[in-house]
Amino acid sequence: MEFGFTIAAYVVAAVLFILSLGGLSGQESAKRAVWYGIVGMGLAVLATLIGPGSGLWLLSLILVAAGGVIGVYVAKRVQMTEMPQLVAAMHSLVGLAAVFVGFNADIEIGRVMAMEADTYSSLQGFAALIAKKTQVEINILRVELFLGVFIGAVTFTGSVIAFGKLAGKVSSKAEKLPGGHVLNAGAAIISVVCLIWYLSSGGFIPLALMTVMALFIGYHLIMGIGGADMPVVVSMLNSYSGWAAAAIGFSLGNDLLIVVGALVGSSGAILSYIMCKAMNRSFISVILGGFGNDGGPAAEIEGEQVAIEADGVAQALNEADSVIIVPGYGMAVAQAQQAVSELTNKLRAKGKNVRFGIHPVAGRLPGHMNVLLAEAKVPYDIVLEMEEINDDFPETDVVIVIGSNDIVNPAAQEDPNSPIAGMPVLEVWKAKNVFVSKRGQGTGYSGIENPLFYKDNTRMFYGDAKESVTKLIGLID
Repeated sequence: MEFGFTIAAYVVAAVLFILSLGGLSGQESAKRAVWYGIVGMGLAVLATLIGPGSGLWLLSLILVAAGGVIGVYVAKRVQMTEMPQLVAAMHSLVGLAAVFVGFNADIEIGRVMAMEADTYSSLQGFAALIAKKTQVEINILRVELFLGVFIGAVTFTGSVIAFGKLAGKVSSKAEKLPGGHVLNAGAAIISVVCLIWYLSSGGFIPLALMTVMALFIGYHLIMGIGGADMPVVVSMLNSYSGWAAAAIGFSLGNDLLIVVGALVGSSGAILSYIMCKAMNRSFISVILGGFGNDGGPAAEIEGEQVAIEADGVAQALNEADSVIIVPGYGMAVAQAQQAVSELTNKLRAKGKNVRFGIHPVAGRLPGHMNVLLAEAKVPYDIVLEMEEINDDFPETDVVIVIGSNDIVNPAAQEDPNSPIAGMPVLEVWKAKNVFVSKRGQGTGYSGIENPLFYKDNTRMFYGDAKESVTKLIGLID
């Protein structure tokens, strides 16, 4: 009876997860999709707690409750600007969980194999599952848990470094140890040798040695990826965490964990590939830690950045018929989305055509700008993707760039030695007037200089984005 309920609950939960993932593809369906995921996860946890072989359910409930309290506390403290860091941190926990579960499975295998066969009847849960397996099946199980621990360890340290880069605690520059990719390849080869050793001996040492190698690979891979590629890294680590969960699902014989892990892993990989295409990056080069990103000397930029005050920008907006706003991470840092929404409403009330241009990798997280604008209740129909709006810039009177750098950088088209050479960008410089809201003259998170700031039709609107946009609202007549 319990087994039948568990299977049925897992099927329903899997369907809910699929509906959740599908709903997240659209802004209007995203809120409903989140609830599908919440209900699905609640059902999955309940079915696991009361299912067959589930001992210590009281302790499990206590741990789930404790985790829930911590989750609520963290969620209330985290600002929208810190969401990329939070996502990276969550990925690290998934990876660490995969490592712990894999080591526990190895301990259980050793314990059961050391017992006499006539005592197997007292075993329950995972131990009972092991007792029924042949030696070949146990070796297959060991391969599964080995892969789960390997992927989990890579995910853990990679996510920790990604968190550090996103939070500004680790340099955003691509940095590798002497030897570069040879070190990663050496660690991978040692891991393969450890797998052979582990299958032949079943000892703890090869599993532990492989874990150390995997932890190093995760650290060195992400350290070798620069800040400009961090949105892809976050998506890629999401995929890694999914595959780690799927591998552990095979080890534990948990069908739902396999399904959910495969959904997360495949969707994360597809998203990473799409984002790599949007940045003109090689998918393989990014996941291997930045092969081929060295480039040559960047082109020298002539001219100077010309500043403008709020009244000058307001005058141009008052005279404009068409306006495109391009948001970036600077808008998130300043928490300016509500002010931007108010400015948009005021301009539209005056009959002006106001739209938003969103680059696929704007911000430091996939869909970062879409979430912020949705939070500020900006109408969905005026928020357009890059390919939908790029051709409209030559006929646009005013473009306001708020805290963006790489995604509006003409060097991507004009400088073959630029780190972002060939990357599709929003061609804002083709508009009649471009105003860039920026805190200062720095190069931003990725450290890449932007020739846009020196063009004749560009003016620099320095200052905190929220304060700057608020000034504009009061000057629009």
